[in-house]
Amino acid sequence: MNTPAASTVSVRVWDAPTRLFHWALTLLIALQYATGEYHLLAMRWHYWFGYATLALILFRALWGFAGSQASRFADFVRGPGTVVRYVIMQFSTNPQRSIGHNPLGGWSVMTLLLCVAAQAVSGLFASDEIDNEGPLVAQVSSKTMKWMTWLHDWNQNLLLALIVLHVIAVLLYLVRRHENLIVPMISGRKELADARPLRFVSSWRALALLALSGIAVAALLWLGR
Repeated sequence: MNTPAASTVSVRVWDAPTRLFHWALTLLIALQYATGEYHLLAMRWHYWFGYATLALILFRALWGFAGSQASRFADFVRGPGTVVRYVIMQFSTNPQRSIGHNPLGGWSVMTLLLCVAAQAVSGLFASDEIDNEGPLVAQVSSKTMKWMTWLHDWNQNLLLALIVLHVIAVLLYLVRRHENLIVPMISGRKELADARPLRFVSSWRALALLALSGIAVAALLWLGR
């Protein structure tokens, strides 16, 4: 006799600030790559996109402590033991489903954020020693500038590899487990059989943190002139 499928309910998981951050960062990375590698736009746009990326990363760091429940680092960053148990359970007949980021996905998110942050910060000090240089090159030694330039070039390849792995993981979840991770990052909702209510904070707090992040990046650039 067939076991009836568990009923599911639509649960709000991702708040608007988290979803807007995700897609804005995706767009900015694509524009920076197209501008830096294929000269889609003038290089000054590459720098402006980089400043915006830095402000977004700073905002996400703040939101990871002061944002809605599923967006907080404390909700999805887990220790090695939890990650290993999660991976083992994926090969069972009843794999674990998480409301927000799963334990393995949480570390994927953190790795991507750190990689993007390294790319944005290193770009401030990078130079091709011909036409283009970051706004803070004059504030560091030639040795530091060369190291930052190397990091900016090397880290770009690492970031691209992480993005490819991220996309592959999302597609594997869709094909093998029939779990769509893309739609919830658009709608903010997931279909879940058993879900606890999540805590959400006001979007006004997100706007305040975003404004603070933008001001901090602008101040950094102004002080580095």
